[in-house]
Amino acid sequence: MPSIDISRYQQKKTQRKKTPAGDDLFAFLNKDMSFGKKELNDKKKEQLYLELSSLLHAGINLKSSLELITADQSKEQDKQLFLTIQKNVIAGTSFSEALHQTGKFSLYETFSIQIGEETGKLIEVLQDLAKFYQNKIKQRRKIVSALTYPCIVLSTSLGAVFFMLKFIVPMFGDIFKRFGGHLPWITEKIISISNALQSNFLPFLVLVIAIAVFVFFARTKDAFRRISTKLLLKIPIIGGLVQKIYLARFCNSMRLLINAKLPLLKAIGLIRQMIRFYPLETSLKHVEEDIMKGKALYQSLQQFDIYPAKMIQLVKVGEETNQMDYFFAKISEQYIEEVEYKTTTLSSAMEPLIIIFLGLIVGVILISMYLPLFQMSNSFK
Repeated sequence: MPSIDISRYQQKKTQRKKTPAGDDLFAFLNKDMSFGKKELNDKKKEQLYLELSSLLHAGINLKSSLELITADQSKEQDKQLFLTIQKNVIAGTSFSEALHQTGKFSLYETFSIQIGEETGKLIEVLQDLAKFYQNKIKQRRKIVSALTYPCIVLSTSLGAVFFMLKFIVPMFGDIFKRFGGHLPWITEKIISISNALQSNFLPFLVLVIAIAVFVFFARTKDAFRRISTKLLLKIPIIGGLVQKIYLARFCNSMRLLINAKLPLLKAIGLIRQMIRFYPLETSLKHVEEDIMKGKALYQSLQQFDIYPAKMIQLVKVGEETNQMDYFFAKISEQYIEEVEYKTTTLSSAMEPLIIIFLGLIVGVILISMYLPLFQMSNSFK
């Protein structure tokens, strides 16, 4: 295979490291795997790679293919971006370098495309990239779709409970004070909760805002990322879903880069920079060092709890049979299927549980407000 020149990427790579990418706890719902927020979004990347691979496969040259894609853009910003890429290619720049110069594409993509150009497998690489982003978008949409309804029900119901505690309960409390007498235990407790909400609402709101500001500014710090991801992985069900989502991305990325004939050490280095998930980042640093010392990949991975034993065994078989791309593809598919199944199951279970739980809360509040009225009506008889 021709030698691959990576020197032209080093300066850009250093610059991007200076720009914090962030590490949201719920990045698995709607975060792109990228170096920064200025990159092209996943949907546009999928369309670009899918259309370009189809046009090249049909026998249209790269210049004409880029012209067709540029003409098809509806937004002026996107049209200017592809026009810049097109002009650079016409001027003699390779397609991978033209993408790299825009700053809108990750090293993951530019490296893969460069290898495709130098090995004559550009169409195959573009198809792989299109499939990668297609699966990523599909996975994110299913997760968001599964969680949307429970989140809407939960937020609406909590809003109703908040309204009752802040406005309805105090009104009943004033009425009960006028009549005097001894209130039922449950009514006293609900009124005390309402009073606490009334007196502490502003401090609580300030506290929430302060926590949000702290998280925003501390989210790129290694200590915060280490602690937050550790806590996140310990959450029942959610922790396992997050782990499998990032492992699926890791395996799919390894499949693509190994299939493109990129050296194992360089593939791990690129993936470490792209997957903004602290346990994977830190483990892959050690994996790089171990591989340079002559260790097998599976031997290095088994030192870390983030990688399940079954995955390590499959990686071992892949190394021994020289079919790592095949086994990484199978592992990725398996994790994606598990995530989709568990997300759907979780969503189906959450809907009735949320309704029942919040229904009980509303029911308790209503009963606590009506009990004194029943007592007063009995006393009038």
